[in-house]
Amino acid sequence: MAQARKYPIGIQTFSEIRERNYLYIDKTQYLVDFIDKGYKYVFLSRPRRFGKSLFASMIHAYYEGRKDLFEGLAMGEYEKDWVKHPVLHFDMSAAKHMDKDMLERYLADMLTDQEAVFGYKSEKQDPNIRLKDLVVTANRLTGRKVALIIDEYDAPLLDVVHEELNLVALRRAMQNFYSPIKSLDPYLEFVFLTGITKFAQLSIFSELNNLFNISMYDKYSAICGISSEELHTQMLPDVERLAEHLHLSVDETFERLKRKYDGYHFSHDNMVDVFNPFSLINALADSKLRNYWASSGATSMLPKFVDDMEIRLKDFDHCALISTTIETSDVTGGGPELFLYQSGYLTIKDYQMGVYILGFPNQEVRQALYETVLPALTLRSNSNIQSVQSGLLLALQLGNLPEAMKCLKALVADVPYSNKKLASMDMEERYRLILSTIFNAIGCRVEVEKMIATGRIDMVVETIHIIYVLELKLSNNGGIDAAAEQIRSRQYAEPFKADKRRVVALAIELDDKGKGLIDWKEV
Repeated sequence: MAQARKYPIGIQTFSEIRERNYLYIDKTQYLVDFIDKGYKYVFLSRPRRFGKSLFASMIHAYYEGRKDLFEGLAMGEYEKDWVKHPVLHFDMSAAKHMDKDMLERYLADMLTDQEAVFGYKSEKQDPNIRLKDLVVTANRLTGRKVALIIDEYDAPLLDVVHEELNLVALRRAMQNFYSPIKSLDPYLEFVFLTGITKFAQLSIFSELNNLFNISMYDKYSAICGISSEELHTQMLPDVERLAEHLHLSVDETFERLKRKYDGYHFSHDNMVDVFNPFSLINALADSKLRNYWASSGATSMLPKFVDDMEIRLKDFDHCALISTTIETSDVTGGGPELFLYQSGYLTIKDYQMGVYILGFPNQEVRQALYETVLPALTLRSNSNIQSVQSGLLLALQLGNLPEAMKCLKALVADVPYSNKKLASMDMEERYRLILSTIFNAIGCRVEVEKMIATGRIDMVVETIHIIYVLELKLSNNGGIDAAAEQIRSRQYAEPFKADKRRVVALAIELDDKGKGLIDWKEV
C-alpha cells in the first residue's frame, strides 16, 4: 500500500502546513487574480469547516513576504518582489456566547496583542479609535501599507441571532469597530473579510460600500473546498490508497466519496462540484467514509434559524429562492432557506429565470440533518434511539428482515398518534414522513413516491448491498395483502434488477389509527 501523505487535520495555519510538509491544495492562484485585477476590499462567505481560515492565513503569509512558503505554488511563480507589509489579523471565531461588554473586552485584548507586535500600547479606550491608531502606526513604523484580515466576522452574531436586544447591541459594537476602515484607505494595501453568513452590509460595514463580495462569482466557486478536478489530479494518490484499503476500484472509490462529501455549488453558471474539505481530508486520513462534518458540531445553529425542522425538512430538499434574496438579503430576514444555504446545509442545484433551486448537497449533510430531527419526530431522546437505529441499519444491510422489523416497529411506535405536529397530515403521509426520516437518519438513500413506468412506488430505500422497494397500506385500505398485490401487479421490483445489488420488495401494513407498524412481508 502506498505511503499516506500528511493530512492537515484541524490545522488552519498556512505556514505550519507548508513548513511541516502537510498536503496543501494550491489555492494561491486566486490571490494572484485579486492582485492582477486590483481588488482591494474582498469579502468571502463559505460554510464552516470549508477552508476560509486557511485561505486567510495564506494571504497573511503572502503580505508578510514569506517567499519560502510559496515555493512550487502559483503565487511563487507569479511574485518577483516579495515586499513585506505589516499584517493585522483578527480572528473572531472565538467571540461566541458573548454580550456587548464581553465582545468589547475581546476586541480590546486582540488589539493589545496586535499593538505589542509594533512595540506600543494605546491609551485609548474605544476599539474603533484603537484600530484606526493601530493601522496608522503600523504604516508609519514600517513605511508600508497594511494588510487587514478579519476572519469569521459573523461569529459573535450567530449565537444571538434570535435575541433581539443582544443582536442589536452586538451589531452596533461590531459596526463601531469596523467604522474606521473606509477612512483608512490611504494606509491599507489589502482588506480581506470572511464569514459563514452575510448580515446586511449596511448593518455591519456601514461605511465600507466598496466591499467586493466574491462569494457567488463563477470564477471563485472553488476558492475554498476541493474541486472534483483537484481530487482527480492532485489527490489521485490519496484516492488510490483509500481504494486499496476499502477493497474497491478507484472509480468506485471516487463515486463513494462523491456521494458522501461532494455536491456543493457556489454559483449558478459555473457548477463546479466542490467537496467538503474537512470531511474529505478526515476520510482520507482515517481510510473510512464517516460523517465528519456533523460530528464537528455543524448542526448546532439549526434551532436558532429553523422552526418545526422535523416537519419541514423534506421540503428543503427541492426549494426555491429568488436571486435577490440569496444574493443580497440579510441572513436574519431571508428565511430559513437562506440560512441553510449560507451555512452549507443546502446548495445550488439549478438556476432558472432568476430563481435558484436548492437541495441537500450530499449524503453526509442529508443524514446529519435527519439525525438531528429524528428525536423530535419520534418524541424520544437521542440516547434512547441511537442503539435501535444502529440495529436497524445493520439488519437492513444484512437482509435480516425479522430484526429490521423489530427495530423499525420500536422507532415508529405511536409516533403519528402522539406527535401533535403531524395532526394536519393524512395518516399515510404521516407514516411516509417518519419512515423516510428514520431511513435517512441511518444513512440510507431514500426516494419517496418514486415514479416508474407502471406507477408510483411509496418508498425506495438503498443500502450498500440491498435495495428495498416498499409499498405502504393502512389496515383499513387492504393492508399487507393489498400492498403485496400492488407490488406484483405493477412489477415494482423490476426496474431495479439491473442493479448488482439484491432487490427486496416489502409489503407493509400500518395501523390506520396511528399506532404504528403492524407487519410486513417480502413479495
